[in-house]
Amino acid sequence: MLDVFSNIRLLDILDISIVAFIIYRIILLIKGTRAVQMLLGLAVILAVYMASRVGDLHTLNWFLSNFLSSIILVIVVIFQNDIRRALMHVGRNPFLGVTNSNEESAIIDELVKACGALGSRKIGALIAIERENGINDILESGTSIDARVSCELIRAIFMPSSPIHDGALVVQQGRLTLAGCFLPLSRGLDLTKDLGTRHRAAIGLTELADAVAIIVSEETGNISVAVNGGMTRNLDASSLKKVLGRLLQPRKVKNKKQKQLKKG
Repeated sequence: MLDVFSNIRLLDILDISIVAFIIYRIILLIKGTRAVQMLLGLAVILAVYMASRVGDLHTLNWFLSNFLSSIILVIVVIFQNDIRRALMHVGRNPFLGVTNSNEESAIIDELVKACGALGSRKIGALIAIERENGINDILESGTSIDARVSCELIRAIFMPSSPIHDGALVVQQGRLTLAGCFLPLSRGLDLTKDLGTRHRAAIGLTELADAVAIIVSEETGNISVAVNGGMTRNLDASSLKKVLGRLLQPRKVKNKKQKQLKKG
């Protein structure tokens, strides 16, 4: 046993650590998405393939061996959205993959200013903000964009004259990525009748995914925030900023505050 450990080099430890970190980041990226179910399906197929070899089921073994010989291509096709999101994730922050607190604060400021301006003019808006887990599997259609989060662009997108003002604007990894997306409507029976399509879509999204949704009412101009299937309504700019700051804190900042509270 000691001989095994004596042969381990520092480079081996570094090699194992890098692979473990990559696997950990992949798990975080697919956690809570349908990619997990697909991976389980592939694992079942692999288990059946191994069983067919042991049990001499030649036809089944031939069929599955041909399928698994193209497994790399199958994975690329099935997980193309997750792979694209992962590469964008790494490209923007190659080491931690977490938006720092200054960037998060600037994004929140732009969102608050945009929602306040839209609300004052009673222009309806729905903004979906991805948190730690992906929401691509839930989004329906939409126009792809890749832009910095800015008050001016958000206002322009939701202007009634804009061809993509209907549907949701999506924020992922600190960028505006999709506009005009249709979200699944909540089927909750306990929702009040005064909630419109935007509010029901916001609740529906947060029931299924780890996301935050901001809604600006077209009728009243009131601002609401949905998370975890619930909704906080009638927010002003100050309270909206506080709510978003609490819900969108980077993981490191959140964990640090939690540790400080425990020590206190």
